[in-house]
Amino acid sequence: MDLTDTPDGVRDTAEEPPDFDEWADPEEVLKSGSTRERMLDVVLQLREPTKVSTIADSADCDTEAARDYLEWFVSMGMVREITGRPVRYVRNNSYLRWRRIEQIRNQYSEGEIVEEVSKTLEAAQEYRKQFDADSPGRVSLVNREGQVEEVWETLSEWKTLEQRAALLDVARRDETVTD
Repeated sequence: MDLTDTPDGVRDTAEEPPDFDEWADPEEVLKSGSTRERMLDVVLQLREPTKVSTIADSADCDTEAARDYLEWFVSMGMVREITGRPVRYVRNNSYLRWRRIEQIRNQYSEGEIVEEVSKTLEAAQEYRKQFDADSPGRVSLVNREGQVEEVWETLSEWKTLEQRAALLDVARRDETVTD
């Protein structure tokens, strides 16, 4: 088995990759829609603390409108406010995780969740065997057969499976989510 082989059922290998040239320009997508929609798109992408003015520019709105929406998003728990000068905001990954788990609980029965956990864990086990490692983080890209990008993509798929299994398991157990 080649290190870049994907376990059966993880993805359709006959599927063509998307033609990114045909996609709408991301800047244009962000500029369309209501201010609330644009702000939501921007805050869901905040991976590091960001100033209000930068957020407003990205959402194509004025800073006062951005502040109002950011206060609302903070009260909902979607973003965190980082105090200081200037005040900055970052998305709340715990909130996003909780939302995804709630979506799973609402969309699937417990039996369907258990079935999906089982399939996901089986696919992850195939990666463990393939790389002779217990997690994708334990696999080095150095001295690997095949293209580094292909191995990295395979490890990314494995990591996604591990994260999916964890989300499904929390949804199944109906526990409170913590980071």
